[in-house]
Amino acid sequence: MTILLDEIQSQLSSFGARLRELRRQRGWTLQDLADQSGLSQTFLSRLESGDRQASIAAVLTLSKVFEVSLASLFESPLATDPCIIVRGAKAVEQTANGLSYVPLSNAGRFFNLRPMRVRIPADRTGDQHYHHDGEEWLYVLSGALRLSLAGKVYDLNRGDAAHFDSRLPHRLIAKGKRDARVLLVASPVNGPVPIVHAAARQSRAIPAHHLQDVKQQGRLRDSS
Repeated sequence: MTILLDEIQSQLSSFGARLRELRRQRGWTLQDLADQSGLSQTFLSRLESGDRQASIAAVLTLSKVFEVSLASLFESPLATDPCIIVRGAKAVEQTANGLSYVPLSNAGRFFNLRPMRVRIPADRTGDQHYHHDGEEWLYVLSGALRLSLAGKVYDLNRGDAAHFDSRLPHRLIAKGKRDARVLLVASPVNGPVPIVHAAARQSRAIPAHHLQDVKQQGRLRDSS
């Protein structure tokens, strides 16, 4: 069920990215598109971010406004370009569960890797540990990091890296008074689930759709 939900959310993100691409190609603002389509600017903004599902009527309306087929609205950039480039100037920092992160790819449905830059605030509160299908690799860019994993603690400094099974309970903690910044790459993995979590519900600190791809707001606690 989780895989299906992630796939649906990923598809929504692809739709939102395509919608934004078509709008920008025409040099339109969100308000311009709202005026042309009769849909509200807030609704369109949420569609582009993947936070809202489009009704059939909205999709039909947008396909007519852009003069494209329905299928083309759901095309990923990979349909025409085998390489996804994320420009630094366009990378937007987002927040979830006390973490700030910047997704470094928007092609989650087509590739297994989910790269992102993560900032762990020194004043992050709470002690909840997260666990979900897959594995994670991280590299400390700056600051000092404490990785709490399955009852053990690993202290990492700038230049250190860690690779672990994310089905085990884990949490990222900044050491000292400075924020820690890491490059994190998450990936789904197939294999036997550790006995300690064979029946545990998945829980992510960063929404699955940004590992890419798309929030399960309130339904699934969405990595590290």
